[in-house]
Amino acid sequence: MSAPHDTGYKLLFSHPEMVRDLLLGYVPGAWVGEADFSTLEHVNGSYVAESERQRHDDMVWRLKVRERWLWVYLILEFQSEPDRWMAVRMMVYVGLLAQNLIREGELEEGQLPPILPIVLYNGLPEWKPMTDVGACFVTPPKGLEPFRPRLLYHLVDEARLKLHPVDAVRNFAEALFNLERGQTVADVRQVLQALDRMLRTPELQHLRRAFGVWVKSLLRRKAPVTSIGEINQINDIMEADSMLAERIEGWFEEATRKGIQQGMQQGMQQGMQAGEARLLARLLTRRFGPLPTWAEAKLAHASAEDLERWTDRVLTATTLDAVLGLASPH
Repeated sequence: MSAPHDTGYKLLFSHPEMVRDLLLGYVPGAWVGEADFSTLEHVNGSYVAESERQRHDDMVWRLKVRERWLWVYLILEFQSEPDRWMAVRMMVYVGLLAQNLIREGELEEGQLPPILPIVLYNGLPEWKPMTDVGACFVTPPKGLEPFRPRLLYHLVDEARLKLHPVDAVRNFAEALFNLERGQTVADVRQVLQALDRMLRTPELQHLRRAFGVWVKSLLRRKAPVTSIGEINQINDIMEADSMLAERIEGWFEEATRKGIQQGMQQGMQQGMQAGEARLLARLLTRRFGPLPTWAEAKLAHASAEDLERWTDRVLTATTLDAVLGLASPH
């Protein structure tokens, strides 16, 4: 089940203004100057399925660049750790979208239209997985290189974007990223004040309400439990500036203290896990010789449960495959 924070994100990116500003601000290329953003259209993506279930974190949009449609496949990635197989997932989803375009007759002179795959990632760890699906495959035998799959997706890694100063925010997507990254009461208030000015016209009231839902979710994550009811009663979060000035400073300080404590605990746990992986690698090397690349990769991405299970097998398994779960250990 999605967290309320994630649901608010999806609500925001169901509005064309947010997708427009994401494309304008964070996707490179001269094509942007030829795009007609007034044609942005949210397309039903229910055919993009995983185990027969719709992926609600994925969105399909289209807009016209000159006289032709460009299709945008947008994944909102909320996982706390980057997905090393995202390129493979994206290859599958783009393939499903292409199949649907063929079925629906959405072709340009008998060919498929261009598709722009985007991953919007809002986790804290740096996104290190390759954005080209070809890098997920080992080098093929000589002469088979042309058959290596090819697909590139565009990554928007929020935590590492270069943003304008808070008081210069003019882009809705950048306003969201600044709110997400804000560390002080002043940061949040400045962005909300900028959004208040940007979202006053009648045609943008739907987006104003969506931002209100998301900001309430942000405040609920930072506020003490006793203040949740008070936050829920706010009708327009951007008009509650005086209340915010009085109340949320304490919320942010408490959230920062908790974040530091959690970060220290997580760092200690990760350090211990890395040490266990190194020790297991030494044991495996002494028993079975130098480790192949695939084994090193499994150790690098292993969970604490994996390491514990594999360590138990080291003394009894007869092959490296058996230790790492590729065959029976007996």
